[in-house]
Amino acid sequence: MRDFSSRFHKPERVEVYFCGNSLGLQPAGVREAVLEELDDWDRWGVEGHFKARRPWYDYHEFLQEDMAAVVGATPSETVLMNALTVNLHLMLTSFYRPQGERRLILMESGAFPSDRYAVQSHLQARGLADAVVELAPRPGETCLRETDIRGEILRLGDRLALVLFAGVHYYTGQAFPIQAMTGWAHQVGALAGFDLAHAAGNLELKLHDWGVDFAVWCSYKYLNGGPGGVGGCFVHERHSQDARPRFAGWWGNDPRTRFTMPDTFVPQAGAAGWQLSNAPVLAMAALAPSLRMFREAGMAALRDKSVQLTGQLDRALRRAGVDVITPPERGCQLSLRLGEQARRVCDELMHQGIVTDYRSPDVVRVAPVPLYNSLVDNEFFMARLQETLARV
Repeated sequence: MRDFSSRFHKPERVEVYFCGNSLGLQPAGVREAVLEELDDWDRWGVEGHFKARRPWYDYHEFLQEDMAAVVGATPSETVLMNALTVNLHLMLTSFYRPQGERRLILMESGAFPSDRYAVQSHLQARGLADAVVELAPRPGETCLRETDIRGEILRLGDRLALVLFAGVHYYTGQAFPIQAMTGWAHQVGALAGFDLAHAAGNLELKLHDWGVDFAVWCSYKYLNGGPGGVGGCFVHERHSQDARPRFAGWWGNDPRTRFTMPDTFVPQAGAAGWQLSNAPVLAMAALAPSLRMFREAGMAALRDKSVQLTGQLDRALRRAGVDVITPPERGCQLSLRLGEQARRVCDELMHQGIVTDYRSPDVVRVAPVPLYNSLVDNEFFMARLQETLARV
């Protein structure tokens, strides 16, 4: 694993970059990959759709296998398209189908705002009210208990239409039991979908084997796809050609008839049938070098290193008396509750070349990423953190 860190560009004056949970570092090869597409555009113009070194017409297919390996899916179940929240809206259109009493959506309390806004807007558009159930931790606790998640799913029973959770909570860093939650949802006749923004490239996922109905994610965090990078989407193969409604676009149509310009939309098989428009080639080119590294390293090995890195840092923080609110069920991220000085601590660390991030009201998030962080980074961070805490 040590060799991978040399394949990333670190910003000037940065000693330790612990912010891959927000924006991953730039992998070596990104500039060349993007320039290659620009060169082909220069050389071929519109003919690049078929004559470029990687023809743009079916560009998304070049990344399918590598992306599928990261999330534990078959290539046909995975597609890179749009951005995360756009993809969430598309999935809600198809997979949130309230019928009679079965109309409730179960979410974690304090879900990322974009997810809450997306769900609220869908309910408003459909004229529904009070259809969201938010499950909060027990009084005095920060994270959800697995038994409480299971209990709430079973309690809602035949009123539950959809379980919609994060894979990893953006604030606390808690990793939710995706496989178990999917099983509980199906047990009561509901569907299960997940926002994997903080899980894709972080946890070892097996979306196909776990039977997850759908999932969406971004590529700019752990996947190192660059700011505003292309989003990802998973649709289990059993839903590949469901008759369920969807918002359609030309690029999701069966490619065998796409250029005959049919009046009626006929979706192509697999997750690609949810595409709206042709591939954002430059954004996908920027993601390709990172996905190749993930495939080379393997998620199992990366996860093993991550457990060691975050475990060591967690123990050091607790020995130093720092309030770590992230439970053992986690990915890379640890959330440190530092009180009213949290923002100042984050800023002080930045001045010392350590990049973390602050989340209101009192948390600093740190994420040792296995592709480019090390135990030495942990030690450097701890020394500077303790000095900073003593000073502020």
